[in-house]
Amino acid sequence: MATRKSTQPPAPHAADSHDLIRVHGARVNNLKDVSIEIPKRRLTVFTGVSGSGKSSLVFDTIAAESQRLINETYSAFVQGFMPTLARPEVDVLDGLTTAIIVDQQRMGGDPRSTVGTATDANAMLRILFSRLGKPYIGSPKAFSFNVASISGAGAVTVERGGQTVKERRSFSITGGMCPRCEGRGSVTDLDLTQLYDDSKSLNDGALTVPGYKPGGWSYRLYSESGLYDADKPIRKYTKRELHDFLHREPVRMKIAGINMTYEGLIPRIQKSMLAKDRESMQPHIREFVDRAVTFTTCPDCDGTRLTEAARSSKIKKVSIADACAMQISDLAAWVDSLDEPSVAPLLATLHHTLASFVEIGLGYLSLDRPAGTLSGGEAQRVKMIRHLGSSLTDTTYIFDEPTTGLHPHDIQRMNGLLLRLRDKGNTVLVVEHKPETIAIADHVVDLGPGAGTAGGTVCFEGSVEGLRKGGTITGRHFDDRAALKETVRTPTGMLPIRGATTHNLRDVDVDIPLGVLTVITGVAGSGKSSLIHGSIPAGEGVVSIDQGAIRGSRRSNPATYTGLLDPIRKAFAKAHGVKPALFSANSEGACPTCNGAGVVYTDLAMMAGVATTCEDCEGKRFQASVLDYHLGGRDISEVLAMPVTEALEFFGSGEAATPAAHRILDRLADVGLGYVSLGQPLTTLSGGERQRLKLATHMSDKGGVYVLDEPTTGLHLADVEQLLGLLDRLVDSGKSVIVIEHHQAVMAHADWIVDLGPGAGHDGGLIVFEGTPADLVADRSTLTGEHLAAYVGA
Repeated sequence: MATRKSTQPPAPHAADSHDLIRVHGARVNNLKDVSIEIPKRRLTVFTGVSGSGKSSLVFDTIAAESQRLINETYSAFVQGFMPTLARPEVDVLDGLTTAIIVDQQRMGGDPRSTVGTATDANAMLRILFSRLGKPYIGSPKAFSFNVASISGAGAVTVERGGQTVKERRSFSITGGMCPRCEGRGSVTDLDLTQLYDDSKSLNDGALTVPGYKPGGWSYRLYSESGLYDADKPIRKYTKRELHDFLHREPVRMKIAGINMTYEGLIPRIQKSMLAKDRESMQPHIREFVDRAVTFTTCPDCDGTRLTEAARSSKIKKVSIADACAMQISDLAAWVDSLDEPSVAPLLATLHHTLASFVEIGLGYLSLDRPAGTLSGGEAQRVKMIRHLGSSLTDTTYIFDEPTTGLHPHDIQRMNGLLLRLRDKGNTVLVVEHKPETIAIADHVVDLGPGAGTAGGTVCFEGSVEGLRKGGTITGRHFDDRAALKETVRTPTGMLPIRGATTHNLRDVDVDIPLGVLTVITGVAGSGKSSLIHGSIPAGEGVVSIDQGAIRGSRRSNPATYTGLLDPIRKAFAKAHGVKPALFSANSEGACPTCNGAGVVYTDLAMMAGVATTCEDCEGKRFQASVLDYHLGGRDISEVLAMPVTEALEFFGSGEAATPAAHRILDRLADVGLGYVSLGQPLTTLSGGERQRLKLATHMSDKGGVYVLDEPTTGLHLADVEQLLGLLDRLVDSGKSVIVIEHHQAVMAHADWIVDLGPGAGHDGGLIVFEGTPADLVADRSTLTGEHLAAYVGA
């Protein structure tokens, strides 16, 4: 009799049961006991208004714990050299995999860092030229602008067989660093006309440097040195006298009966003013330095940073300097044309790296572009290049708004890359606001409902379809589309730009209308920032708000950054007749135990340091005696704990009415930061919040023209509406607002659009359209026009 076969499937393997990343009880920053399960090997998008807790959950909880656990696998010795990470406040974190974080931190502004050095493309090119370049000049170091040529010789003492033997040794290293500019590509010159008036003599007050006033010691050092005639106009000095006046080496001598050190004016100014950090200078000195110091391209290397020898070695008539100056898409084609079996693996890797640049939409950059000049979105995509060809699978890739700074046309490419990473078997977690990217998610986590203390909970978890019907803020706004304006404002004047040639601009002439909302758009790399920042310098009447990061430690907060703390301290001091410095946690009022930090840090070497709330001030940061002073029934620590909206009411009327503080709070509420508390450390603010804090700070600047660089960065769909309202209020108050932007809602809301293109890099740099948004949609002649027409449903 035949036996029946069992149709039961085999029991699943225990190893296949870990298909979820489980987070239970997360309480980092504003998260309120969040518990979620994220599917692995899928694309999960985290969304929610700015400040709702997305970054706290993804970066400060999941990514931080993954990184910490990996660090713990190293020996204590190695851990001592790594950043120490505390365990996030969370009850359970299960199913984590290795996390690769691609964030939006700007790349270091070091003058030596370029796109090539940041992506290892330069390293590969240096090896290529050291193997194939004719004439041969040396190892890859000979092509590096970070290695100086040095040589030396001398006696060395060697212990051999119990005897001490002296030997003569010599060495030499051939580097590629240009000796004149030390590999920076530019040299600084002092504009002598800003230092002195050469038609006057020293006794007539020729020096115009701040702090060098006739009669002062700095001035008498020169006028009474006796090295030259103080009654003779400087232009009549002999070569010797001019050298003594400007360049003399430090020398001890008697001046006006006192022993002093005399040195030339230029080295003295370089030591006393130019060696300081620009940000820490007093405003009048900073203004002088900006006027007097001129950056010029190094005449020896012509800005290439390399020695003559490095530039003389060529492959197919191309030197390494020429290769780095090429647009990357052109360089990729040049590398493809090389057929050298001896370096085939190197060419294949270099080709792959350069092809990744082109694929990710950065083919318009060149390898010699300084890394500090990249925008946040560009920097993030440069970091992505390392991971595109990686053979790793089952890792977690975490992206922070990868569509920042991308034109709708480029967003489609980015979506394709995210899906490719997922299809390789990786878990992809993306923090994002753009509906185009949320739409491709396999799983969506929506945080909220509000921002700051009103956020920190999971409002929705599921599919994109479910989000649309979910009724959360994101769900309600998901299909929002800004309509084109019925009527546009009439310009009150024109700002002419003629013959603009900055970077890739091709002799552009354009009139920017004033008194209206003008949007400058175009694909990434088409020349938008070059046109506006290069032709409309910040200064007289122009307030420029770029994407530069806010500087600030955990002691900085919105109150200190915006200058709000000054009127508050003065109001407290006036009410009690004491010094304002008492009401600063960074000055006299600081709790002596924790120095005004509110927490006491214990450093535990390679283990994570422990921060415990200070027992004396209970985390309030102030001395107990300072907290006895009240204003309107509140002490200073209670005032700093208030959210902006509550403080607005508090300082608006009654005993605590302070008009100066009320004005600043009004601007903070205006940009949508009403929920942020005055004393919240800047380090805990999200990217979108920092951008708006910057906007609020500059709104009081005197200026008729406001230039904003992508103000929608990090803003939720619902916040973009509020931003449009703010821009309208600025224009209605008589300002001219110029916005560099990719967001279609801002384009649709504009009075006038200038579209650059048609492509990026040397394929861009031209004006392809100027007119009203309605004309652009009707015209559909450009990429922007097509995407805007699809967006507004025309």
